[in-house]
Amino acid sequence: MQNLTNAGADPIGWHGTTILCVRRDGKVTMAGDGQVSMGQTIVKGNARKVRRIGAGGTVISGFAGATADAFTLLERLESKLERYPNQLERACVELAKDWRTDRYLRRLEALMAVADKDRSFTLTGNGDVLEPEDGVIGIGSGGNYALAAARALMSVPDLSAEEIARRSMKIASDICVYTNGNIIIESI
Repeated sequence: MQNLTNAGADPIGWHGTTILCVRRDGKVTMAGDGQVSMGQTIVKGNARKVRRIGAGGTVISGFAGATADAFTLLERLESKLERYPNQLERACVELAKDWRTDRYLRRLEALMAVADKDRSFTLTGNGDVLEPEDGVIGIGSGGNYALAAARALMSVPDLSAEEIARRSMKIASDICVYTNGNIIIESI
C-alpha cells in the first residue's frame, strides 16, 4: 500500500484529505476537510470524509485515500460492527485481517480513523490497528500538520476536543495546499 500521508506518492494525482480525531475529557471529535484534488486542480471542495456509522451512529469514521476504496472499507467495517456490536476494536481487527488477506481488499488504497465513546483507532491496509497513546489521530496529506497542532493545543486546559479539532484543522488548512477550510465535524 502506498503511503497516503505523502501526497507525492499518489501515482494518479488524487490528493486532498486531512482527517483529525481528538479525544479529551470523555468526548471524541473527528474532523475532516472537504477538498479533493487531482494534480494541481481542485475538483471538489465539499466532500464529506467524516461520517457516523454503526447502529445508532455510535462510531465516527474518517477516511483518506481513494474515495471508492474508502467507501468499500466503510461498508465492510459497518458489517463487522453489525456482527460484533459494541466491540469496535474487534470489528477493526477483523476488518484489518480481511483487508490484509483478501485479494480484492489488498488493492484498496485508503486509511481510516475510527472512534467510539471509549476508543480510537487508525486502520491501514498493512493490517495495522493502531490506538494512539495521547488520544489524537491525524491522517491524510495534511494529517501531520493537524496532528502537530492538536498535540500542542492539548496543553491548553480549557479547550474542548471540538475546539482543539477546529483550531488544528484551521492550522492544517493554512499550511497544506491539499486541505481546505470546509470542515465537517462529528462528535460523540
